[in-house]
Amino acid sequence: MAQSTVRPARESDAAGIAAVHIHAWREAYAHLMPAEFLTALDEGRRETGWRTIIADEVTDVLIALDGEEIIGWASAGSVRDESAPALRELEGIYVLASAYGSGAGQQLLDAAVGDDAAFSWMADDNPRAEAFYRRNRFERDGAEKTESFGGASVSVVRLSR
Repeated sequence: MAQSTVRPARESDAAGIAAVHIHAWREAYAHLMPAEFLTALDEGRRETGWRTIIADEVTDVLIALDGEEIIGWASAGSVRDESAPALRELEGIYVLASAYGSGAGQQLLDAAVGDDAAFSWMADDNPRAEAFYRRNRFERDGAEKTESFGGASVSVVRLSR
């Protein structure tokens, strides 16, 4: 895989982002969420959601491309949590497993939050993601919560730098 390129998302990218979102969740969370939940994820619903997020101009949405193919995305914005340890939140970052090790994740992180103070919530049992965050100076800060996704409960932890 050649060096990926990263650019701000456009509304026309929503379908590609939705496809990567679902595919990456299935790859990353198969050990955390029920298979029937992951199988039932709906690309059309996700696409509609991404169109709204991109159009609102509140959240920065970036995509990583291998040629013309979207292989990852990141979203970041202002704090959504009153007890946040930083003013910038990395709301999500996902890269397809086929692009692991390509540098796309790093490019997305750099474009989304740079080297600034930031935080993100991560599934607690996610060693690959945690190693990526640690390489970028993010550490668990002690905040934890449980998120529910379609009947599946997942423990999440906050990482900050």
